[in-house]
Parts: sequence; C-alpha cells; structure tokens
Amino acid sequence: MTLDDLRVFVAVCRAGSLSAVARDLGCTQSAVSQHVKRLERESGASLLERQPRGVVPTAAGRILCEAAADGIAGLDLALRRLGDLVDGDGGSVRVTTGGTTVQHFMAEAIVSFRHRYPKVSLEFRTETSSRDCFDALLSSDLDLAWITVAGSVRGIEQRPVFDLPWVLAARADDPLAARAHIEVSDLADSHLVRLPPNSTSGGLLEEAFRELGVGAGSNTSVADWDTALLLAELGLGHAVVPAVPGLPAATENGPLRLVPIPSLPPLSVGWAVRRWDALSPPARAFADIVARGTAAEPVLAGDVPQSRR
Repeated sequence: MTLDDLRVFVAVCRAGSLSAVARDLGCTQSAVSQHVKRLERESGASLLERQPRGVVPTAAGRILCEAAADGIAGLDLALRRLGDLVDGDGGSVRVTTGGTTVQHFMAEAIVSFRHRYPKVSLEFRTETSSRDCFDALLSSDLDLAWITVAGSVRGIEQRPVFDLPWVLAARADDPLAARAHIEVSDLADSHLVRLPPNSTSGGLLEEAFRELGVGAGSNTSVADWDTALLLAELGLGHAVVPAVPGLPAATENGPLRLVPIPSLPPLSVGWAVRRWDALSPPARAFADIVARGTAAEPVLAGDVPQSRR
C-alpha cells in the first residue's frame, strides 16, 4: 500500500462518495476505486460498504481510516516543519475559518504579523462551519482553524480565546431596542433571523433557548452573523448574534441597536490545531497575535442615550 492509497481512502471515508473524491482529485472514479481495492488486497479485509447514497467504512475500514488519518496528519506536519527549516524565515501559515472571521477577529493581527514576518505568506481557506474546519484541518496541510469551541474532537487540540456575550440586534424604532438588556423570555413572541441549526453556534443557541424553556419563532435563516445583522436592520426580524469585535456601532441616530442578553451563556471561540507542539514558529506567532488582539468592541444599546426611556 502507498501513502496515496491511504490519503484517497481517508478522503473517501470522509466524503462518503467515490465520485466526489474523484472530482476533487481530478481523476476518474475507477482510479479512486483502485486505491481502495489495493488497500483491501493488502489488508485482506473489506473496507467500504456500498449504500444507495454512497459508501461508508466497514468496521475494518473505520480502524484503518482512524489510524491513517492520524499518521497522515503527523507526516504532513513534519513535512511542513522541514519545509520551514529549508525556507529559513519564509514558508507559509495556512488558516481555515468562516467567511467573516478574518474581518472580525484577524484584521489587525494580519497587519501586525506581516510587519513581523514579511517573508511568510498567509493563506486562508473558507469553510461554512466549525465541523467543516475540523475536517479540513484533519485532511490537509492546514496549520490553524478558527472555530466555535463546543466539545472535544478526536485528533484535534482546541484553545479558547474569547468568550462572546450574545446580543439582540433590533431596529432603533423597535420597542426592545430601548432596553438596557433583555431576558430570553422577552423573545418568546419574536421572529428571529437565525443561523442554521447545523452550525455550531446556531446549535448552541438553539440548545440554550430549549434549556431556558423559550421557543422563539423563525422564518428566516442566514449563513453568517453579518447577514443576520443586515436583515435585522431591514426590519425582517430580530437577530440574536454574538458580540464579535467590529460589529457596527449603535449610534444614537443609527438604524440598529445591540441589546445585551445576559441570561444566555457566552459563545466560546478560538483556535484548533492538530498538535500545538508541532506548529511552526510563524503559525504559533500568528495564533498568539490574534489572541492578543484588541479590536474595538461594539457599542451596545445601554451605551447610547435613549430619549424614549
């Protein structure tokens, strides 16, 4: 068996599809199948089970996939570190994260990092959820993933950086916008603009609502926090979002207010890596610079004079 056989097999197990992996690799489905068949001959075991909507690993396949994934991740890290040694102070730092994370958490850090490491390239790969970031981190040569922290993940080390309080985004002319803070029960009759429940942050918010016994309605779903804010500003509903750095300031004459919801547990966000001790010095430096960053905090409703109070 070859390293390519193992890489392809791990990719098939994660994608659940031979054809999807073939498209990603730019080869035929038959070529992907040959990699798997070679592993089956070498191991003497059936590794994949065909189902109507794709393939899933057998019990033997799961054992091989987990071992191969761990080994490939370690080898990729070693190759990256060797490359950094050859390049001296050059090389690259590869980061996977959501579409708006760079704007909210990393803009100032990128400038600082560039001054400190002018020869190191920064590469960003956008994913739609923390779960996708984990998969990308495990299956490629990425260094860092910026994720929502929510439970352990096999083969991943997580380091929380910020705990973000939740706020309600409401139009300035909305009755709730005049409050210094609100309770979750105040949202029982609201129509919320929500993140998809399959996103980590959206799932945590839904769980918090259930634990507090509140079932707010929703007829609008968005893929990111910035879009939720825009729809709230347009009057399509309230949006419950974490108070990420760089949210639009709630000025007295502005269209939007951000009202704290103290009863909701904060959202923890931070870094995920395969192994902290295997990070290159530039990758570790970038992670530290982001963690030390002090972007401007959003102006909440309680900070703005309200003539209606």
